[in-house]
Amino acid sequence: MAYNLGIEEENKEITRRYKDLLKGAYQSFTVADKKEIRKAFDIALEAHSRQRRKTGEPYIFHPIAVAKIVAYEIGLDTTSIIAALLHDVVEDTDYTLEDIERLFGENVARIVNGLTKISHLKKEQNASVQAENFRKMLLTLNDDVRVILIKIADRLHNMQTMDAMPQDKQVKISSETLYIYAPLAHRLGLYNIKTELENLGLKYTEPEVYNDILDKISQSKEEQNIYIESFSNIIKESLDVEGFEYYIKGRRKSIYSIRKKMLSQGVTYEEIYDKFAIRIIYKSTLKNEKFDAWKIYSIVTDNFIPNPSRLRDWISQPKSTGYESLHITVMGPQGKWVEVQIRSDRMNEIAEKGYAAHYKYKNNTERESGLDDWLNKIKDSLENPDSNAIDFVEDFKLNLYAKEIFVFTPGGDLIALPKHATALDFAFSIHTQVGMNCRGAKINGKLKPISNELFSGDQVEIITSTNQKPTIGWLDFVVTARARTRIKNALKENQKKIAEEGKEILTRKLRHLKITLSESIVNDLVNFFKLKTSLDLFYRMGIGSIENPQLKEFMAQRNNSFVNFFKKRIKRAPKNETFKEKDEVIDNYDSLVFGKEEERLDFKISPCCNPIPGDKVFGFVTINDGIKVHKKDCPNAISLQSNYAYRIMSAKWIDSTKQEFKAILKIYGVDHVGLVNEITQVISKNMNVNIHGLNISGNDGIFEGSITVSVKNKSQLQKLSDSIKKIEGIDSIERINKH
Repeated sequence: MAYNLGIEEENKEITRRYKDLLKGAYQSFTVADKKEIRKAFDIALEAHSRQRRKTGEPYIFHPIAVAKIVAYEIGLDTTSIIAALLHDVVEDTDYTLEDIERLFGENVARIVNGLTKISHLKKEQNASVQAENFRKMLLTLNDDVRVILIKIADRLHNMQTMDAMPQDKQVKISSETLYIYAPLAHRLGLYNIKTELENLGLKYTEPEVYNDILDKISQSKEEQNIYIESFSNIIKESLDVEGFEYYIKGRRKSIYSIRKKMLSQGVTYEEIYDKFAIRIIYKSTLKNEKFDAWKIYSIVTDNFIPNPSRLRDWISQPKSTGYESLHITVMGPQGKWVEVQIRSDRMNEIAEKGYAAHYKYKNNTERESGLDDWLNKIKDSLENPDSNAIDFVEDFKLNLYAKEIFVFTPGGDLIALPKHATALDFAFSIHTQVGMNCRGAKINGKLKPISNELFSGDQVEIITSTNQKPTIGWLDFVVTARARTRIKNALKENQKKIAEEGKEILTRKLRHLKITLSESIVNDLVNFFKLKTSLDLFYRMGIGSIENPQLKEFMAQRNNSFVNFFKKRIKRAPKNETFKEKDEVIDNYDSLVFGKEEERLDFKISPCCNPIPGDKVFGFVTINDGIKVHKKDCPNAISLQSNYAYRIMSAKWIDSTKQEFKAILKIYGVDHVGLVNEITQVISKNMNVNIHGLNISGNDGIFEGSITVSVKNKSQLQKLSDSIKKIEGIDSIERINKH
């Protein structure tokens, strides 16, 4: 609708919206609060007086709307409302951060500064630039969580008023919203805002799908209301007899979650049975609310048969967002399954307002909630701002939407972890060092590997060893951002140590070839071996993937004057290709391996999704065409995995220069006391060699045995064999095939 208000009407509308902001806020304002909010409003009004939105409206409509979302829907305090009114002032006008601090104090200035930093992020399409922007945004959590909350409110209003934007901008902003803002809102307990962000995101990314579901929902609205009434009438009498003060309302599933269910389960709109839930909200005291919830549960299940596998008790153990509610699925009138949510008005307020309501009640009652723990974990995972931006955001996102499980420590403490978390995730949640040295776990008293998936109710005891060190394989099964960040950091540190050794080895080997190591030689070698950084080169020297014959080949090519001439010509052209002294070992995904044993098998790339090196993939064993490789998010993946699970093979892209492989060494010799200890010491002193099995048997002073080890390449295995040969009593050592 075109905007066409005159100046006088416009001023009246601005005044009306401002009064509306104060009238319905969640917090009650003192006279001093109102004075400060008025001062902020006047400054914002004056600062933005010459600006208009794309719709033609005065710009001040936007800060007022954001402040209203912050006040009504998130329920934040005066400081946040002032910051919301001023959130674009420093970026768009002549006011400085110093002005804001002078006028409103340090807290408001810090929040406005955080919001300005987010606004300054570049809007390029490049994935790594976008990821970098998201990382910088998430880093503001370290300053003040209110920065993110106001940013979510800002994004919500932008999404609500996006009709005037060009379509490509709508799709870009919506995709960004679905990618990071909706999951953040979910994790901060802002369920209403999350739902609206998701629905609006779908409206602009898939308008036809959105409108189709919206039409179907509208058509069934009356039918839904009649159903809720018939359900309510059956239990009202019992609730009234027990003296409950309550109300019953329906909550339909959001358009976005209906769409998600249709995709994940491969069903039509009509086939989704739980399109709405019935919510019973009762008044109670803090002392009695848990007892009352189970009393209402008893009344509901006296009248309707419950589905025992669909009971969700988030009252005894709230979600880490602070969410509390009792969910049961019962067979309702007309033979339809219906979800019933039972919660007190306090629980409902926390579910609606999230963060702010949680703190309101916590301050009054000192009840603890997982939200503080979560915010601390977030800050924990932000400790390492040097990591690759895309990895950082992906790891961070892993824990935003994840469903939770609850597991016990040996002492009986309860720890919340994302669904599919493993014993190793649990170890890292206890302490970083426990995770680093984790070598096994006792789950419900039974010894299990660190990759073992945990389930709610498991009691877990971690077994550690000072000799244990993280390996690249650990990243295949951990799911928490904390564990992934810590493992990656440890691997990087290890890679740097190996690279330092590799640099010394390279210097030594080049000296033999009468060459002094210099920057230009390093650049030439990086080019020759098709690597990306100098650290890449030194690391590969350190693990032995670059051997003497390859160095000699490099020398021969370098000494060939004809090749040299062309190299100089080629080098002159791209001026900007100086070799990066980047502090990173780059993954070069050049090989595909299958199964737990990481075997190399023949395969074909599936044309339906065309996976490329680095994609998350799986193998599918076809009847006539061997193994076909599909992306994990391939459109056919769900049907293949559900209908032919027995033909699915795990698969992943690897960097073959970093891959470890198992080798068995057969040894013979003269037996003596302490021999096994000497052998294990030699193996543990060889960097990056893991021992998997050791079997030695003696017979009248002579022994024979086998050792299974993980090594990166033949030269590493040779080095290990030579070291073992030097042990007194070892007569011979040879490699045998694994099978």
